[in-house]
Amino acid sequence: MNMDLSPAVSVIVPVLHETAVIEQTCAHLLAACGGRNAEIIIVDGDPRGSTINRVDSQQIRTLTASRGRAAQMNAGASAARGRLLLFVHADTRLPESAVRDVLEICRRPSIAGGAFLLSIDSKKGFFRAAQAWANLRCRLTRIPYGDQAVFMKKRIFRAFGGYADIPLMEDIDLMQRLKRNGFKIALIRKPVQTSARRWEKEGRIYGMIRNNLLSCLYYAGVKPALLKKFYKT
Repeated sequence: MNMDLSPAVSVIVPVLHETAVIEQTCAHLLAACGGRNAEIIIVDGDPRGSTINRVDSQQIRTLTASRGRAAQMNAGASAARGRLLLFVHADTRLPESAVRDVLEICRRPSIAGGAFLLSIDSKKGFFRAAQAWANLRCRLTRIPYGDQAVFMKKRIFRAFGGYADIPLMEDIDLMQRLKRNGFKIALIRKPVQTSARRWEKEGRIYGMIRNNLLSCLYYAGVKPALLKKFYKT
């Protein structure tokens, strides 16, 4: 008797110089996804594998790829065995039911993919306002950003050529292409929780203004290669 033992969901995590958080990330992913019809793939943008060298679980697959989130996520998708792809940042935490929720919503033929709503791991008023704005924007535009844990049916991801080979805005670009071709983008109301560390490091007001300005410039037609000069990683 033939039984397909492939996982239904492939969780893909692009990382670069994340040794400080990778053990916590792995523990979280194993708790959220382990044994739930999902595989975990961590893709390191450092050719030396400085981050994935710290991964000691045999339940997690690791590989290296060219530096850049788009290239790393495409490499993870190429190695994925699941029929659904779930892209998660290293500093993002999934809700406990994430895998089940993705499986359930992707049963709908009209849905190409989607993302979760966003929460930020801070009780400060600024971040409460920032996440409220992000969720409102996403509800109105149906274009989620990468820190919202984007998911997609693998056959559709491949049909569209995956993420574009651009240094920034690859998440917006892919969602725009899906929408232009009539595909529906779903939003799961249970939020993922992302770290406030980047805003705290760069400055909260500066970070928010810069991010929104870069998005507006991209929508206006400014090339990602130019925008990248104003966004350090």
